[in-house]
Amino acid sequence: MAFTSATPTTDIRSILGAEADPLLRYEAKSVPKSALQLPGPDFVDRVFSNTDRPLAVKRNYQNILNTGRLAGTGYVSILPVDQGIEHSGGASFAPNPAYFDPENIVKLAIEGGCNAVASTFGVLGSVAGKYAHKIPFLVKFNHNEILSYPNTFDQTLYGSIRRAYDMGAVAVGATVYFGSPESRRQMEEVAAMFEEAHSLGMVTVLWCYLRSNAFKVKGEDGKSVDYHTSADLTGQANHLGCTIHADIIKQKLPTNNGGYAALNAGNSAYGKWDKRVYTALSNSDEKGHPAAGVATAIDLTRYQVLNCFGGRCGLINSGGESKGESDTADAVKTAVINKRAGGMGLISGRKAFQRPMGDGVKLLNAIQDVYLDKSVTIA
Repeated sequence: MAFTSATPTTDIRSILGAEADPLLRYEAKSVPKSALQLPGPDFVDRVFSNTDRPLAVKRNYQNILNTGRLAGTGYVSILPVDQGIEHSGGASFAPNPAYFDPENIVKLAIEGGCNAVASTFGVLGSVAGKYAHKIPFLVKFNHNEILSYPNTFDQTLYGSIRRAYDMGAVAVGATVYFGSPESRRQMEEVAAMFEEAHSLGMVTVLWCYLRSNAFKVKGEDGKSVDYHTSADLTGQANHLGCTIHADIIKQKLPTNNGGYAALNAGNSAYGKWDKRVYTALSNSDEKGHPAAGVATAIDLTRYQVLNCFGGRCGLINSGGESKGESDTADAVKTAVINKRAGGMGLISGRKAFQRPMGDGVKLLNAIQDVYLDKSVTIA
């Protein structure tokens, strides 16, 4: 089926300002784009059709790619609103109480031109009869829970794969906190539930997040450095996520590199690592310090894509928390980095729903325009 993509209206260069040329003209210094399976209108036929997934999964994957403003491009823009559990309903929806009502969440995704809406059993189940046939549902089946005292960092199952299927969902999602003591149990749970989801024809999406106090290490200047979003550690989390049969990986944009090197400093020993991860594969020095310049984030993100089985599992980066006036610029910048690195799209929630619906629609459209704009190329 042929699609006529929406016309981009966002002045990306103007939004990026002084960072426009460095980000838009950068040529990757590490892994060449020719080494990757890149998104495109034929992604399911060219790449995903080669997998062992049942035919119904491939059909539903194509359904997601055929929805919204990005239909026919091979890219995705997903609205995720599971923060009512992950961050508490009050803290998440106080900036805009309209989103206590699940119908407004789904309306935002539809009016914002998204490929899918991702949320909880409760949110999507409460309006499934009205909307499951109007936009692809992605049901997130596990979550952290922060009402128990003291707070802990674990994932609890909130329902069954059958329940997601019965409400009309075409995809399911889950989180594994890689690096945490509970991660092995979480991987077993998620792998089993992804297998069931595939048997019922549903696409699987994994939030590959890191959680360990050990990932915060004292740096060379004596200050603490947080490696929860380092390219090397998140890359390995992506690799594990693809291994347990995630079809799409959700990951935070990398902010640094050298997690393995830092965790192996002094008398400590952690994991298995190779300096070429830094020097040859992610444009960094032997200690994992990235090359100077904002555009090297493209190389770091490309290493994340490389770990997604060379792009055979699509990489979507998260949009991050809402910071106010800079949200649109931050989201556009993240989308440019993801696209130029070889990623498949962006999944952005708080930046969109923690503001009036009209403004949220504009922000989502600005993100989508990055993927619609043919002048934003693969680096």
